[in-house]
Amino acid sequence: MAKLTSRAEDYSKWYNELVVKANLAENSGVRGCMVIKPYGYAIWEKIQAELDKRFKETGHQNAYFPIFVPRSYFEAEEKNAEGFAKECAVVTHYRLKNDESTPGKLMVDPEAKLEEELIVRPTSEAIIWSTYKNWIQSYRDLPILINQWANVVRWEMRTRLFLRTTEFLWQEGHTAHATKEEAISESRQMLDVYTEVVENHMAIPVVRGCKTPSERFAGAEETYTIEAMMQDGKALQAGTSHFLGQNFAKAFDVKFTTNEGKQDYVWATSWGVSTRLMGALIMTHSDDYGLVLPPKIAPIQVVIVPIFRSEEQLIQVSEVANRIKNELHSIGISVKFDDDEKTKPGWKFAEYELKGVPVRIAIGPKDLENNQVEIARRDTLEKSTIPMDGISSYVENLLVDIQENLFTKANEYRDSHITEVTSYEEFKELIETKGGFFSALWDGTEETEEAVKNETKATIRCIPLDYETPTEGVDFYSGKPAKFRVLYAKAY
Repeated sequence: MAKLTSRAEDYSKWYNELVVKANLAENSGVRGCMVIKPYGYAIWEKIQAELDKRFKETGHQNAYFPIFVPRSYFEAEEKNAEGFAKECAVVTHYRLKNDESTPGKLMVDPEAKLEEELIVRPTSEAIIWSTYKNWIQSYRDLPILINQWANVVRWEMRTRLFLRTTEFLWQEGHTAHATKEEAISESRQMLDVYTEVVENHMAIPVVRGCKTPSERFAGAEETYTIEAMMQDGKALQAGTSHFLGQNFAKAFDVKFTTNEGKQDYVWATSWGVSTRLMGALIMTHSDDYGLVLPPKIAPIQVVIVPIFRSEEQLIQVSEVANRIKNELHSIGISVKFDDDEKTKPGWKFAEYELKGVPVRIAIGPKDLENNQVEIARRDTLEKSTIPMDGISSYVENLLVDIQENLFTKANEYRDSHITEVTSYEEFKELIETKGGFFSALWDGTEETEEAVKNETKATIRCIPLDYETPTEGVDFYSGKPAKFRVLYAKAY
């Protein structure tokens, strides 16, 4: 099995190789689009299931809306249309025909031009709010709490598996409320849901914050974000939740009768995470041997590899392996017993290491004699010899320990890469040599934000919600009085 390029040698190449070699995804015949392979999709399904459960627990229902958005709908909210205009795929015709000048080839039928172009959804606010207009008449119809699991298309020039592809999978929540306070509370609640899943299940620590006005979602009044730190010191936006105010309600004339009998526009939110979380997962935990998966979202939590030289030994080992497998299954642990005779144990060890399976159990004839097994944990690569008696509770506790260790390790890395800076010269040097988040005072102007971005390629990732640090002092770039304490970083 070919070794991966090391992270130290070429982080970007390491990432690309790992995605392909671990059988997560591959480039497709469509430029900029990916094929998510079964193992990669199984991880996405685990993330999806955790999110979906929490959406339903917080009162949301799933629905589905068309992939096509009429251009006039898309244009209705000007900021939104302008924000996505350069990324849109547009359908102009509805039929092909045989090309008479080139036998066997097809051409677009010029007579099949659509009266109005259709945009392939880059996001669904326009189509959903045109629908909500028909659903909402009075305060009794509110709130509407809808989520959609779907694909979207944003035409990208430079693509990278999971992190940035022309088509990607995501969920998008779209809610309608009677009051501003309720809508803000909803957008904050969904940020908390994302934080809980990303930190507690994916073991990725995040910083919760607000985007600056220039970084907000197009058409939003406030964008809340969770920002994660990758092992190369770059930030990655892991999820966003938007308070949309009444902008979309006004654009689509969605009014309701209040309980006082007055007419008012509805208040809105939207929120989403995508398969980009897969990229965050890979880059937060994985190492030079391959993928490292937190047990809570690993499709296979335990793999059992038999060691044998004869058919008779395989039968004896299999009997014990299947007993252990069933014991673990009975307490909700997913187990694979790999008794494939076409590959050797050494190959299997490397393969499951590459795929990030949290726990590997090896059993051979000597282990049967000694009533023991060899257990290897993927996060630290440590091996132990453990008695077979009580193995279920040992593995159960080990999985909890691995989950906690991955979060602790990522959290320590992230915390050691948050640097407070007051000097712009120091910032310019450290952004290149150390990387990570840089805590700095900001004067609140777009001019300063843009100048720092142009000179250093670092952006303001967020204005953290949890920062208690006072903002007294001056902006390190402009020298003007500061309004906020922010986190700068280079980002994906």
